[in-house]
Amino acid sequence: MRRLQAKSCICHMCGAHLNRLHSCLYCVFFACFAKKHIHEHAKSKRHNLAIDLLYGGIYCFMCQDYIYDKDMEQIAKEEQRKAWKMQGIGEKYSTWEPTKRELELLRHNPKRRRITSNCTIGLRGLINLGNTCFMNCIVQALTHTPLLRDFFLSDRHKCEMQSNSCLVCEMSQLFQEFYSGHRSPHIPFRLLHLVWTHARHLAGYEQQDAHEFLIAALDVLHRHCKDDNGKKANNPNHCNCIIDQIFTGGLQSDVTCQVCHGVSTTIDPFWDISLDLPGSSTPFWPLSPGGDGSALNGESHTTGATTLTDCLRRFTRPEHLGSSAKIKCSGCHSYQESTKQLTMKKLPIVACFHLKRFEHSAKLRRKITTYVSFPLELDMTPFMASSKESRMNGQYQQTVDPFNNDNKYSLFAVVNHQGTLESGHYTTFIRQHKDQWFKCDDAIITKASIKDVLDSEGYLLFYHKQFLEYE
Repeated sequence: MRRLQAKSCICHMCGAHLNRLHSCLYCVFFACFAKKHIHEHAKSKRHNLAIDLLYGGIYCFMCQDYIYDKDMEQIAKEEQRKAWKMQGIGEKYSTWEPTKRELELLRHNPKRRRITSNCTIGLRGLINLGNTCFMNCIVQALTHTPLLRDFFLSDRHKCEMQSNSCLVCEMSQLFQEFYSGHRSPHIPFRLLHLVWTHARHLAGYEQQDAHEFLIAALDVLHRHCKDDNGKKANNPNHCNCIIDQIFTGGLQSDVTCQVCHGVSTTIDPFWDISLDLPGSSTPFWPLSPGGDGSALNGESHTTGATTLTDCLRRFTRPEHLGSSAKIKCSGCHSYQESTKQLTMKKLPIVACFHLKRFEHSAKLRRKITTYVSFPLELDMTPFMASSKESRMNGQYQQTVDPFNNDNKYSLFAVVNHQGTLESGHYTTFIRQHKDQWFKCDDAIITKASIKDVLDSEGYLLFYHKQFLEYE
């Protein structure tokens, strides 16, 4: 509710609707916090209290800090309950209140375990059942996805399938096994059987692609989930299952006619973002510093350092479709040349980036080993559709707003592939606590340094949003 209200307001000084808008609590005045416009208002008018329109926090300019007021928090909760009631929905998130039976079990259970910063609960190896490292590495990434872990450990899945072939039920059991405190490697034979049953193209003991397994697993989990309204989750555009809540984003495609400059926009859901690499047969032109990524020539370049940000810039730059791919323009009513640009309309909670290291074509089958550096923290703001609109309106700034946390991510898992296209092995780096990393190599778990993680080649990169909003 607050998010929708905040987006309908603009700063009374610069006209922007971003930059952490605050509202004065003394008069009707909206202004940017990041650009200090609300600070100027407070100083000139001596109005020392303002409310953050996005998060609801109250800022005191005399204290120069956000303040907590019990009465205001209670009022905010009551207003939210009223808003939910008016919309015909109940509270989606509530604290756990144990039943009498659960209280009795807690009292009579002497085995209490204290979770410390050095705790290894959740770290468990997986037995390789015969070229199944492609599955093991994805299972490690999924079991260490925070919101997915919270969902399965809170017993939120209510299965209504008549048979025992529900992959969500098996994942729920898998999470229980991982976080039971047992240290011996787990044997995922049941999971492998269900994957073979529901994704037959992965059946067999040949080495498979970890990325292909990830998409297949998410698809089966998505189909076996039910949304809050009890409807089958067959439409990825209108689904409230836990998979779509965590992994689904919206990719905006803008096709612009080169004659009338009319724009046709479509938005498609995605579970991952596949990025081309230098050294592939796809032209990979260097970007000039601060430029828009326009091509310098028609050759593919492989020299120089490449970063994940470079790959994302190329992914979201305008692409000229050429005379051989003319599209019928609704404005011109004829086929015209056009440009196409992809941007992020909606970001998922977990962003998975697939570095396209395996190249398959009629003439070529090979692995691309180009090193791509990736950060521990990633800001996706420059690649948003809203940032593109701001640039078109002349409001875009090259520097990222340090106060805008909506699009900031933290790395929590990295899947790597060692070897060649024909013979290779998958491993995973996972983050257990804030700065504690471990390498998962099938049944073997070893401690790793941040340098080990960042120096690795990288095939699948998993990032989690740093800040979440509940609506």
